[in-house]
Order: sequence, then C-alpha cells, then structure tokens
Amino acid sequence: MSLIDIRELHVAFGEHEDRTVAVDRLSLSVEEGEVYGLVGESGCGKSTVLRALAGLNSNWQGRMVVAGETLGPKRSKAQHRLMQMVFQDPYGSLHPRHTVNTLLSEPIEIQGLGTADRRIVQALDQVGLDASFRFRYPHQLSGGQRQRVAIARALILEPRVLLLDEPTSALDVSIQAEVLNLLSELKRSRTLTYIFVSHDLAVITHMCSRIGVMRLGKLVEETSVDVLLGEGPRHPYTRHLYQASAGYDRRLAQTTAELDFESEPQP
Repeated sequence: MSLIDIRELHVAFGEHEDRTVAVDRLSLSVEEGEVYGLVGESGCGKSTVLRALAGLNSNWQGRMVVAGETLGPKRSKAQHRLMQMVFQDPYGSLHPRHTVNTLLSEPIEIQGLGTADRRIVQALDQVGLDASFRFRYPHQLSGGQRQRVAIARALILEPRVLLLDEPTSALDVSIQAEVLNLLSELKRSRTLTYIFVSHDLAVITHMCSRIGVMRLGKLVEETSVDVLLGEGPRHPYTRHLYQASAGYDRRLAQTTAELDFESEPQP
C-alpha cells in the first residue's frame, strides 16, 4: 500500500467566467521512502498539489489518503505533524521579526511537545547550523542559511513526509548544490518520503526516482528517472521540457511556442 495516494484531485479558483482550474483530476501515488518529483512550467499546478496535501488549501475535490488515513479539508494535529512543507522563498516563509529560536519553538508549542531546547538544538545540528544561530533573525542569515532554518522547522516535528516546493530555486547555484545534498542526506538518515516540486528537470532527475510531468493542471506523463534518461520521454511536452533543461536554444524556444501539445497524439 502506498504511503500517499491521490485520486482525481481537482482544484479550481474563482467562479463562473473567472473560474480557473489549477489541478485537473490528478491521480498519483508515492511509496514510503520514495522521492517523487513533480515537474512542469510555472503555473501548471505543481505547488497547488502540495498546498492541498499540506492542508493549506481546503477548497479541493477528490480523495487523498496518507499513511492509511483519508484526509479532509480540516486536519488534525497528528495529520499536520505527519507532513511538513518547505517553501520556495526562505525569506518570505520566515517571520522577519522572530528569531530562529521563536520560529522553531512555535510548532513544538502548537503540537504540545516537550523538550523544546533539545529539539531546537538537534534540528539545527541536523541541517548544519550550530546553536549560535538560535537567536539570530532571518535578515542576519544568508539565503542558504535561511533555507536550512526552514528545513529545520519542517523536521522539528519529526514528519514522515516532506513536501518540497522548489526549495532551491531562490538560491545561488553553488548554494543549491549544498541544500540538495543536505536533503539527500536527511532523506537517507531519517527514512523520509519526499514530494519534490520543480520546473528544473536537472534537479528533479538528480533527486528523484520517479517523475510526474504536469501541464495545465494535468499529469501528462509519469515515468522513472532511469527510463527518462535511457529511453527518453514519451509525451511531446515532456520531450520539449527535457530538451529545454539542457539550456536555452532559440530554435527550440520558437518551435515550442508554435506547438499545440493538446493536438499531438499521446503514445
């Protein structure tokens, strides 16, 4: 049985003529210990899937089951503790007037857990920050350090699942590699399950074992990294996304803009 099972997830915003479908009847499953990647261009619905899973968006239809429990619009403390989310912008996700100590204390207090000091020091140590960072403010940290604090905040409740929403895209390239290596090590040491969202196929193929490709709210292809790197993608949109990940190509960009992926036959 899969740790995460999503069936016919549908998320729309607005009403009548202003209604926009962000996620269109998406179904996928993730095994325990797996790193599953969701990839696609900006606005395709990737982050909306994570927000629905995390309980940050209650306006959805379909069925989501995690660790054998069916999720509803409202979540229990235990369900929130089971899955934690790391956001794209580490500065925007941290309160600028709260110290690291306060940021890490809040989830412990909400969940009613004890031994806050031990948990905070341990969480910082796991992300490569020593205890001297406890009483600093976000503006006193580099981008990479802020994202490490955000990861520590997600880990402090000892979740089984991390929902990673482009966790390195706001960082310099050299820092991106450090954070990706940290996430890989945490996954191994804590036997975590990840859903990793990115528009960057290079990052996804480095981190993930299986990939779902989204376009316009739909899952257009699901494949393993081995198949993607070996046989290559099947769906025409995935092929263009894969080619684009190699770097900017003027001819490819012009060709992509002219293509109607909906009219191309799927294998």
